[in-house]
Amino acid sequence: MKSALFSLALLLAVGSVQADTANELDAAIERGRYLAQLGDCAACHTADPKRPFAGGLALQSPMGAIYATNITPDTRNGIGGYSQEQFADALRKGVAADGRHLYPAMPYPSFARLTDQDVGDLYAYFRHGVLADPTDNRATDIPWPLNMRWPLGVWNALFTEAAPYQPVASQTAQWNRGAYLVQGLGHCGTCHTPRGLAFQEKALDQTTPGYLSGAKLAGWYAADLTGASGNGLRGWSQADLVEFLKTGRNAHAAAFGPMGEAVEHSTQHFSEPDLKAVAVYLQSLSAGHAAQAVGSDYTSERLADGKPEGRGEELYLDNCAACHRSDGQGYRSTFPRLAGNSAVTGEGADSLIRIILNGSSMPITQGAPTGLSMPAFGWRLSDTQVAQLASFLRSAWGYQAAPVTPAEVANIRALQ
Repeated sequence: MKSALFSLALLLAVGSVQADTANELDAAIERGRYLAQLGDCAACHTADPKRPFAGGLALQSPMGAIYATNITPDTRNGIGGYSQEQFADALRKGVAADGRHLYPAMPYPSFARLTDQDVGDLYAYFRHGVLADPTDNRATDIPWPLNMRWPLGVWNALFTEAAPYQPVASQTAQWNRGAYLVQGLGHCGTCHTPRGLAFQEKALDQTTPGYLSGAKLAGWYAADLTGASGNGLRGWSQADLVEFLKTGRNAHAAAFGPMGEAVEHSTQHFSEPDLKAVAVYLQSLSAGHAAQAVGSDYTSERLADGKPEGRGEELYLDNCAACHRSDGQGYRSTFPRLAGNSAVTGEGADSLIRIILNGSSMPITQGAPTGLSMPAFGWRLSDTQVAQLASFLRSAWGYQAAPVTPAEVANIRALQ
């Protein structure tokens, strides 16, 4: 009798431990699912929405296309054979399980900031919360000898810092959470920080000048987020930032191109506390920077009276004013404001040119499900006309950004 009772007690104890273990795994998977959204892992590793995380998406580099890899738990082509340590090395150091160096198209210089807890939760999600897919990985289009991987080890030693984020003691917990998200999983610097001759990010956090100060990348211009150029997020409130990241639009601007994809697949899913933390951190970067100087607005009256001066103003009246208005203010949450928009008056005009040529669509989000689109004008406007229109937009309504040349338009058109 005693033996039977002991056996029953043992079975109950084992069952309780197994249940606790299963509950812990389920919780880790759900945390990892959220973290994967924060990191926008699907943006690169999902080419076919029906095959999530099976890779295959072409990522353009100056040397040729790099194809994102399969990160499902498939044991042959995915990460099914990875230990957690190997997974961490790939995520933080850019080193695959077989010792190959990954190309820094994978933002491991940013992911190096991740805590052990977050790495473990991501591992749980990708190993147990994602369906295995046998899709083969595709070799890069980078020619020999540029496709040799060993120089990446030298690149890593020179330009990466494989250390988790260290909280700044003088800042609040909210600021530190925002910094952790922006520098780490959000990998905002991948697009918004200028790059050096070796294609390295010139800064990995706010302690180095240039961090998030705007950059050209693959035919787009990622805006200055610091206000160092007098542009960027100057004048945006915390609520403006939260609204933009959640819906892809606010009174100042609308998300487009790669940022639109980031909003749709990633930032709209951030929790409200995390969105506010990101806003607090980004706003702190503008401290000490002067706002963009704005002169007198003589444009609105001329356009409203139907008396344009110059070909750029004529093109604006013919193609743009009906939606964006003579004062360039647009209509909130519908047609974006152009006057002072960072995509219009920022240091680089690449995004503006690309949007005129190809049009643009707002991201589809839970908070703004309409996904309004602007048509392309590249088919009806020549390079010279696009340059005239873009130059007008960059100097209208009191702003003084540099003009655009037909050669710049031709270069962007050639990238399509």
